[in-house]
Amino acid sequence: MIHSGDLASNKSEAHKGIEESWRKTVKDAGRYLITVLAPRRRWIFPGLDQRLAAAPALGSGAPPARPYAAAAKTAKKGSQKTKQEETKKKQVTKRRLLMSKPVDDVYLTWYYERPSYDLEEAVGMLKKFQELDFTHPKQYVYINVFLDMALQKKKKVDPFASAVLLPYRFTDETNKVLVFTEILEDEIQVDFYVAVPAIMPKLIPLRNKLRRKYPSTKRNSLGHDIPKMLQLFREGLEYMVEDENIIKTRIARLDMPTEQIVANLKTVIHDICTFKPLTYGPFVRKLVIRSSTSEGLLLNLDGLLPQVEKVQEEEEEENADDNEEKNVQESVST
Repeated sequence: MIHSGDLASNKSEAHKGIEESWRKTVKDAGRYLITVLAPRRRWIFPGLDQRLAAAPALGSGAPPARPYAAAAKTAKKGSQKTKQEETKKKQVTKRRLLMSKPVDDVYLTWYYERPSYDLEEAVGMLKKFQELDFTHPKQYVYINVFLDMALQKKKKVDPFASAVLLPYRFTDETNKVLVFTEILEDEIQVDFYVAVPAIMPKLIPLRNKLRRKYPSTKRNSLGHDIPKMLQLFREGLEYMVEDENIIKTRIARLDMPTEQIVANLKTVIHDICTFKPLTYGPFVRKLVIRSSTSEGLLLNLDGLLPQVEKVQEEEEEENADDNEEKNVQESVST
């Protein structure tokens, strides 16, 4: 008779024998692989020797200590700002330094600085663009003027509007101008209003209605020379500051001679620069010229803006002359 207990013990012994034989075969296979791959382990497993040397022995002793674990809990209270600063620093991506000039004709524009051109060169390029694109030759020429409105401390130049007479007219359009001589009951649709100082007390009720068209000396719409004001606002070019620091206006037609386009642009720029004292630095920060169908070309500002140094030298010379006159007067009085 064979007992069930004897059968169970025989099965367990058989299983143990199979597991031991399997372990031996695995060990033998591993040793064989190690012996075969040992000469080539540097390029199969790069950095394996350094990792094995730096790694602690398996199963040796207790787990590593955490000397800063307790201090980390107390530091969480005052470390919120430092964590935010660290995250901000990580989020800031370093921009690639832009190169100055491309070598080839075909290049990625965002890898290079935006080129700037002299005024005459830029106007010539716009004329070539028109010929190559087969666009209308009498299209308008526009400029975008980016201004530096900052003054002392937190003060800024208030947004303004103005009109200027160009040396070369490029359109036959004329504006409607009303000269105030008396108050009219009927409404008249006009582009500009001009007046003499004597009638201004009567125009006070119309101030909120006329708003920016209300006659004022800043806009040269208030004065005694009526014919001059009429010519300015009938034939002149009006421009204004948009979006706090940008002026967008047309200055000429593309089929005009380059000299006339340059003269019109310089006239507009010099009129704009009168709204900020030169002692605060250049008023125009960036200047872009384009036509109706072309891309914008960044202009080189050298020679286009009024020079601050010349104004300072003139003021210093005037102050020196005044001091000399005072000294002469004091010597004569003594």
